[in-house]
Amino acid sequence: MKIISSLLLLFSLLSFLQISPILAVKKSYVVYLGRNSHTSKPSTLGNDGMTESYYDLLGSCLKSKEKAKEAIFYLYTSHINGFAATLEDDEVDQLSNRPEVVSVFPNEVNQLHTTRSWEFLGLERNGQIPADSIWLKARFGEDVIIGNLDTGVWPESESFNDEGMGPIPTRWKGYCETNDGVKCNRKLIGARYFNKGYEAALGRPLDSSNNTARDTNGHGTHTLSTAGGRFVSGANFLGSAYGTAKGGSPNARVASYKVCWPGCYDADILAAFDAAIQDGVDILSISLGRALAIPYFRYGIAIGSFQAVKNGILVVCSAGNSGQFLSFGTTSNVAPWVLTVAASTIDREFPSNVVLGNNKEFKGTSFNTNNLSARKYYPIVYSVDAKVANASAQLAQLCYPESLNPTKVRGKIVYCLRGMIPDVEKSLVVAQAGGVGMILADQSAESSSMPQGFFVPTSIVSAIDGLSVLSYIYSTKSPVAYISGSTEIGKVVAPVMAFFSSTGPNEITPEILKPDITAPGVSILAAYTKAPRRLSRLIDQRPLSFNVISGTSMACPHVSGIAGLLKTMHPDWSPAAIKSAIMTTARTCSNARQPIVKASAAEATPFNYGSGHLRPNRAMDPGLVYDLTTTDYLNFLCSIGYNATQMSIFIEEPYACPPKNISLLNFNYPSITVPNLSGNVTLTRTLKNVGTPGLYTVRVKKPDGILVKVEPESLKFSKLNEEKTFKVMLKAMDNWFDSSYVFGGLTWSDGVHHVRSPIVVRKAVNPTLN
Repeated sequence: MKIISSLLLLFSLLSFLQISPILAVKKSYVVYLGRNSHTSKPSTLGNDGMTESYYDLLGSCLKSKEKAKEAIFYLYTSHINGFAATLEDDEVDQLSNRPEVVSVFPNEVNQLHTTRSWEFLGLERNGQIPADSIWLKARFGEDVIIGNLDTGVWPESESFNDEGMGPIPTRWKGYCETNDGVKCNRKLIGARYFNKGYEAALGRPLDSSNNTARDTNGHGTHTLSTAGGRFVSGANFLGSAYGTAKGGSPNARVASYKVCWPGCYDADILAAFDAAIQDGVDILSISLGRALAIPYFRYGIAIGSFQAVKNGILVVCSAGNSGQFLSFGTTSNVAPWVLTVAASTIDREFPSNVVLGNNKEFKGTSFNTNNLSARKYYPIVYSVDAKVANASAQLAQLCYPESLNPTKVRGKIVYCLRGMIPDVEKSLVVAQAGGVGMILADQSAESSSMPQGFFVPTSIVSAIDGLSVLSYIYSTKSPVAYISGSTEIGKVVAPVMAFFSSTGPNEITPEILKPDITAPGVSILAAYTKAPRRLSRLIDQRPLSFNVISGTSMACPHVSGIAGLLKTMHPDWSPAAIKSAIMTTARTCSNARQPIVKASAAEATPFNYGSGHLRPNRAMDPGLVYDLTTTDYLNFLCSIGYNATQMSIFIEEPYACPPKNISLLNFNYPSITVPNLSGNVTLTRTLKNVGTPGLYTVRVKKPDGILVKVEPESLKFSKLNEEKTFKVMLKAMDNWFDSSYVFGGLTWSDGVHHVRSPIVVRKAVNPTLN
């Protein structure tokens, strides 16, 4: 009988499928057109001619202009030529075959990738600003305009107070979208949102709560205030990291472009780039990207940033938080026209130690607010032994919501394991059950942790130490413990590369070293949203004016802020010149005068930190720079084999590549990378004098197994903006058989300035390759 019923059910299902129409699946896409033939100048969104041409183009494929108007949700008509629309597969095919269409790519999602940090960078000392600080020289970034593509902004934050600021620069063309009570001022001069790409990817209309530039996530407020927040005294996170918060360019004007919702979609990102260029920003800070790199012509951030750089805007991007993976590069923002930032520590940490009743002490991390009463011991219980009757031991050991019995937890420190849900949520579970503290143990020896804002005093301990704590609990009749937290400043070796920071080599163009630079990105205090925040299953209702978080997202705006200062000091410098000044003045040693190391304590390499750690006061007077123009970037695209169709994504007019292909090794980048050295190779670089006249001589640190010769060995500069070219010959030693990457550097110096470039070389595995 069961078999007959099953056959009848199957027959009914097949009959239904045969008579039911198969609905085509609609997805959202970005349609990129060829050169903009409508006008030689950037148009506005009100340009009826361009708008109608887009509707006509899509309408010819959909057989209806009205359907085209319904399908298109973004028109890119200012500096990016194209539109975003919801399409079926066959419609994509039709569009792709049209001669005026360069590419059609999916609207894919990108990921969201400080009181002490500025002192660590040398801008202040003991709370005072020394006379040689770039802050004073650059007037704290006065009137430079920094734009931020992120999760929006909390406009009421004191970091965006406009007290004492003058009129908004007349070159500013942007505005403020005032939905949801968002108000701009002379500091926060722009706040806009872009959500049509998210809506299209979601496949249903968004409710009105999404029509706001307000930040309910916190990420965007944190990054924007790090780049350009004002001085705010008394800033702290739950009593920790107490001090004066400020951004890199405290007197800058800032503008927020909200492109991130649960994700950050290409269509929204491109719309924000188009708007920001038109609005008149000077610097763009982008703390988001893919998990891994993809080709430039398919990547919204690479396309949008090219247009920005073409218009004189420096674009600073985070490297990503994918960490190191074998020998593969994990950095996602690898285009040579962006400045890519890795993350490292500062000389501050927050130890939070566990002391057991047997006087054994285990080092953990947390914030100093997580002190229990000094030297007062509290009972300690393993969460599995304090679970409610209907909870599994697996969930209870993770302190999962509703897994703990308040009767067994009240007044005690709870021992839990990390995993499944956020650490902060576990502490909320313990607090709701009446616990007074939490010991959180790693489950893996490879795990890493950072201090967070827990709801009860907490210490995160290693997997091995966690087993020792658990052993004590089960071997003692009445186990007790206490947690002692503190803040240590100046005693910590730094910088150390963050374990999460994405690394090289560059998987798209190995000849371009990425990341470019490292900057503070661990435990950074900055402004935050006061909106409730969803954890996993629970809600964090605490209104936070400031928060301490970590990521390359936090490192990126440190560099954006410094770039703002450099733009104020040197308004005539190109984006490439500012980038070069930051890279060539970086340092590769810690405050202990030892090489920068990874989180594992192994020595770091340029694949971790690029040119080194940011040194703002040196960057304001680099002496020489490696400059690049839009033409250089276009020739770069020619060198990697882009055809006319792919080139037209980046340039409106047809571009004729040089008749003789330019070697990527001769691209005038501030670093030198030869990924497949066979025999010997000679490459060139050109330096521009942006300082006083002087005689520069070269000093070389040779990579292991590589002979390096520079000609000439000295360069004399007699006037400002004078350019000189030199050659570098690299040759692999005959007895050198190691095919892994090796590292060195060259430095040009006149005794005052030190212009340093890393050298990265790998001997060819296949000797026919070069």
